[in-house]
Amino acid sequence: MTDSSFHPVLLILWFGLAVLVCVRSCREPAPYGRYASDAEGRSVASKWGWVIMESPTVLVMGAMFLIGEYNNTPPAYAFLAIWMLHYIQRTFVYPFLRRDEDKRMPWSIVISGVVFNVFNAYLNGRWIFHFSGGYPAGWLTDPRFVIGAIVFVAGYAINRHADYVLHRLRRNGEADYSIPQGGLYRWVSCPNYLGEIIEWTGWAIATWSWAGLAFAVWTAANLAPRAWSYHEWYHERFADYPAERRALLPLIW
Repeated sequence: MTDSSFHPVLLILWFGLAVLVCVRSCREPAPYGRYASDAEGRSVASKWGWVIMESPTVLVMGAMFLIGEYNNTPPAYAFLAIWMLHYIQRTFVYPFLRRDEDKRMPWSIVISGVVFNVFNAYLNGRWIFHFSGGYPAGWLTDPRFVIGAIVFVAGYAINRHADYVLHRLRRNGEADYSIPQGGLYRWVSCPNYLGEIIEWTGWAIATWSWAGLAFAVWTAANLAPRAWSYHEWYHERFADYPAERRALLPLIW
């Protein structure tokens, strides 16, 4: 199978797998973070698990850019910069800001994350820098790119602020969980997940591609059920948890 025939087949499978992941996540949260369990077998320190798991997003996208036929255009550089803005921080900064040095991540999660990130970066990078035929220079002023970029930046800001609030919860070395406060935590339990879903929705609009849409669908399929699980967990753990908070969408859900 050639690269040109493999890409669309994988893309179709990617949408189908997103549905399966959503169904599984609704039944049982993935075993990392507060849902980590010794029953999952061998594990690695959480921060290094994150680095290993997320590294393909930088490496594979960088490789797709370098070998792409249409990589020397303003839109190509813009898309590379947008992608790296998120993933360099997520891969090489975020894990070392987490205050959970004692937490571990199952190797099964790390490996599945690596597999997802390799194929997802391939799908998006190969489309943008090769199979798209090249985005015209005027794409940067096209309403689709402008709206998508604004949506992406808004989601990025929401995600980063939510992570900042979580990082500060244990700034004095507290060992237990507490209720996050401030920003969109006033309205939802997981603004970090909401921000990431918004980010990749913006990416889908800006790239105007099936690959971008597949990533946005995957993000929602993975994070929306997890947000609901966290929301339920907060209510079970804290009797005084704010009643007005929703799981993911303010005032709605």
